[in-house]
Amino acid sequence: MFASQKGNLIIGQSGGATAVINASLVGAVDAALQDARIQGVYGMLHGIEGLLKEQIVDLRQQSPRLWQQLLHTPSAALGSCRYKLRDDDLPHVIDILRRYEIRYFLYIGGNDSADTAHRLAAAARAEQYELYTISVPKTIDNDLPFTDHCPGYGSAARFLTQATLDSTMNTLSMPWHYPIKIIETMGRNAGWLTAGTALARRDEDDAPHILLVPEQPFNADRFLSRVEAIYRKLGYVIIVTSEAIKDEQGQYLGAVGQAGVDAFHHPLLSGAAQTLVELVKQKLQLRARFEKPGDLQRMSAQNISATDQDEAYLVGKMATHAALQGESDKMVTLIRHDEPIYHCTTGLVELEQVANVQRLLPPEFLDDSKTMVTSAFYHYALPLIGEPIKPYARIDRTKVVQK
Repeated sequence: MFASQKGNLIIGQSGGATAVINASLVGAVDAALQDARIQGVYGMLHGIEGLLKEQIVDLRQQSPRLWQQLLHTPSAALGSCRYKLRDDDLPHVIDILRRYEIRYFLYIGGNDSADTAHRLAAAARAEQYELYTISVPKTIDNDLPFTDHCPGYGSAARFLTQATLDSTMNTLSMPWHYPIKIIETMGRNAGWLTAGTALARRDEDDAPHILLVPEQPFNADRFLSRVEAIYRKLGYVIIVTSEAIKDEQGQYLGAVGQAGVDAFHHPLLSGAAQTLVELVKQKLQLRARFEKPGDLQRMSAQNISATDQDEAYLVGKMATHAALQGESDKMVTLIRHDEPIYHCTTGLVELEQVANVQRLLPPEFLDDSKTMVTSAFYHYALPLIGEPIKPYARIDRTKVVQK
């Protein structure tokens, strides 16, 4: 099946930006510029919110040099948004698409963006407007279902792995100063980013020593017991926690710091790491501090994974191809192959199966303690961060001078 007529294509970016989201934009645009069935190639500024305001840019008029440069540029070049379409927005969007003769609609984003694309596809069908709508996966949270992983995750995991390793080296220089360090990651309700910080570990004494993921209810007594045991053995403890961990009553840690909800009613969280620091100080009488990389984990261009960048480009390109083949109301997926070496091909999944659905960290990726990853997780995640993180050299401090 192929699209039945010529038309214009529009593309937008939505949700939290990543270090490689522009690679998906470049892939989609490259494919569009090479196909005679696509006449105008447009970009919506700030996603669907900008489209509603008719903030549209002509991508054919951009400098040819731009696209290669954007491959290495973090954040959303078109601008992003977190806008939830209202029912009364849909006729207006369809009217805009008609007036601009847009037949191909690509939306780069995560769960909520898939919801936007799905609702738009349904509205176009109801209006009997021929529109081919494809969602392009993107999220550092790595929580989209039906795809092996999500573009954006590999680079964010690489940054957090390196950041955890670097921060650990600082702790090692004066472990008595702040022997307990807690690093807080993003990830909404999924522990993929927290788990990814362990990808530079070589043995059980390497940091991080404890991982706290949203999939496992937090028990303060077990946590404190484990912290104390590791501290007695090593003299310091590096802990990585998700911002979204909950206690056994289902309450977010640090809920007093919750900053409301976003347009899709997801909680805006703040305070998990600080709550843990106070718990350690009060119960164990140990000095503790926390680090929150924040947006840096999304945007670090210095830590872009080459694998992640290539796959982000691939899903963008294949989204354009899928639309031109007459596919609609679907998301591009990455299909993993480990033989002869790791690589990915692409597939498609119905958007109604993706919209507002989260894929959590599976049980087999956590060990019996539920505070560290297994070899199965290393097998899964290491290819996604590109070149392995190199360990740092250490002086053997047992070689003391004897008189």
